[in-house]
Amino acid sequence: MTLDPIVTSVIQHRLRAIVEEMGEAMLRTAYSQILNSSRDFSCAICDLDGRLIAQAEHVPIHVGALPYAARAVTEFFPGEINPGDMFLLNDPYYGGNHLPDVTVFVPVFEGEAARFWSINRSHQSDIGGATHGAYNAAATEIWHEGLRIPPLKIAERGTMRRDVIEMLIANVRHPRDFRGDLNAMIGSARLGERRLLALAGEFGWPVTQQAIEAILDGAERQARAVIATWRDGVYRAEAILDDDGRGHDDIAIRATVEKRGSDLTVDLSASDPQVTSFVNSSYANMRAGVAAALAYLIDPDTPKNDGAFRPLKVIAKPGTVVWANAGAPVTLCTSHCANEIIEAVIKALAPACPDRAMAGWGRRFRIAIQGRDPRTERGFIWHMFQARPGGGASPAGDGWPGAGEWHSAGGIKFGSLEVTEARFPLFFSRHEFRPDSGGDGAFRGGPGGLLTFTVEIKEPALANTAGDGARHGACGILGGADGAPHHYVLHSAGRAPRTIRTKETGIEVRPGDRFEVASGGGGGWGDPAARSAAARADDVTSGFVS
Repeated sequence: MTLDPIVTSVIQHRLRAIVEEMGEAMLRTAYSQILNSSRDFSCAICDLDGRLIAQAEHVPIHVGALPYAARAVTEFFPGEINPGDMFLLNDPYYGGNHLPDVTVFVPVFEGEAARFWSINRSHQSDIGGATHGAYNAAATEIWHEGLRIPPLKIAERGTMRRDVIEMLIANVRHPRDFRGDLNAMIGSARLGERRLLALAGEFGWPVTQQAIEAILDGAERQARAVIATWRDGVYRAEAILDDDGRGHDDIAIRATVEKRGSDLTVDLSASDPQVTSFVNSSYANMRAGVAAALAYLIDPDTPKNDGAFRPLKVIAKPGTVVWANAGAPVTLCTSHCANEIIEAVIKALAPACPDRAMAGWGRRFRIAIQGRDPRTERGFIWHMFQARPGGGASPAGDGWPGAGEWHSAGGIKFGSLEVTEARFPLFFSRHEFRPDSGGDGAFRGGPGGLLTFTVEIKEPALANTAGDGARHGACGILGGADGAPHHYVLHSAGRAPRTIRTKETGIEVRPGDRFEVASGGGGGWGDPAARSAAARADDVTSGFVS
C-alpha cells in the first residue's frame, strides 16, 4: 500500500505532539524542584526492539540511552508483558544513564500484541546511597551510589504492586517527593499510551506502522544527505576531564572518527582506563553522548529518531572511562564524561564540517545541600541549578548566555529564585551573567553566571559537590578560545574563605554561610581577529566583556 505523504507528515507531527504533551503533564504534576522547575526529565516513544520512534526536546543524554533501556525491559520479560503492566528501571548496566534517572515504561498494545513503549525518564532528588542528593564523590563502587533497580514490574494487569512501591520509597531520604514524582512519571507515561492508542484508532494500526517506518527512513535519508557533504577522512581529537577526585588528573577521552560517504565510525577505544570514582560512563550513556554529538551536527528539523542515527557506528573498549565494567560507580557520567565524549567527537569532526561544528558548552558543577528548614522544621535537599554555564559559540553566532551544559543543550533550566527562596531556607543576593567568561572568537562563547546565596538555617547542614571544569574550561573550536573555568568559594564566619572542589562530600555548612559561585563560559568559535568591531562594542555595552 502506498502511503499518502501528507498522512505520514500528520502522524510524524502527532507523535512529536504526544511526547511534548507527556512532558507538559510531567512538568505540572511533579513534586521536586529538580523536575517541576529545572525540568530534568525526558519523554519518548520506543518500539519493543528499542528503536527510538519519537522524542521531545528535553535532555539529549537521557533520550539517547532510552533505546538500550527499552530493549533491556523487553528482553528481561519475554512473554510476560501484558496490558495494564508497568515497569521501572534505573540500573546503568541495564540501559540506564545513572541511578538517579529512574525510568517508567508503559507498554502500548495493538489487541494482545505489545507494539510500543511510552517512556518517562526523570532525575530523582535522592535515590538513597551513602550521600544525600544521589551524587557520591566518595563512591568506589555502584553500591555506594544508591538503590539499584534492574527491570522491575511495578504494575501487573492494571494493579499496582504496592509492596514493590513501598520497598522503593523506604530506600530514599524524601519519600513524599519520591512518591509524588513517581506518580507524575506514571501519569505522563499513561498519557502517552492513551494518545498513541487514539492515534492508531484514528488512522488504523497498519497505516500508523507504515507511517512510522517511513518517518524513520526519511530521517535516515536527511541525516545521510548532510553527512555526505562533509569531507571524507579520518579525524582525531581528545577532551580532558579535570580529575576523578581521587588523585587521577587529566583523564582523556579520545575519539577517532572516520567519515566515508554518508557513514560515520566513532572509535573511543583509546580513551583512558576507567577510574575509581563516579566519572566513569555506562555503555548506554556513552552511546547517548555519541548520538548527541551527531544530533548537534545535522539539521535541526531532522527528527532525532532511530533513522537519524543509522549512519553511525560506535566502537568502544570495555574497562575504559567511557565504558566501565559492571559494578563501577558512574553517577556523574550524564554530565562528565558525557560532555567530554560529545566534545571529543565534535572537535574531531570540526575540520570535516566547519560550518556546523560548535564550540564547547560549559561544564557542570552542582552543589547539593541537605539540612532542616527552620521555618517548617522539615528536612530538605536542594540541588543548585542556578548560575548555568554559558553555551558554546557556533558558525551561526555567539553562544547563549547561561544556557547550560552540552549534555542537556538548554533542556535543563534554572528555577525561579523567588520560588526557590520560598521552598528552601536560602537567600539570593546576586544572580547575573559573568563578564569575560565566554571564550573569544569570531563568535564569542556565552557567559556563565555569578551567584551569591546565603543559607538561612539554625543548625549545621551538609553539602556535597559533583562536577568538573574548575581547571579545564569549555573548549574553543577552529581557533576560538576556551571559556573560563568555574570558581566556587565558601565563606563561613570564623573560617578562612575556601575554594570548593568539584568532587567533595561532607562539606559542613553553618548557619549564615555564604556561597560565591562563578560558573564557566562557553567556548569561542573561529579566529578572534575575525570578530567585528561592532560585535566587540556590543559585548562591552551588554556587560558580557569588561
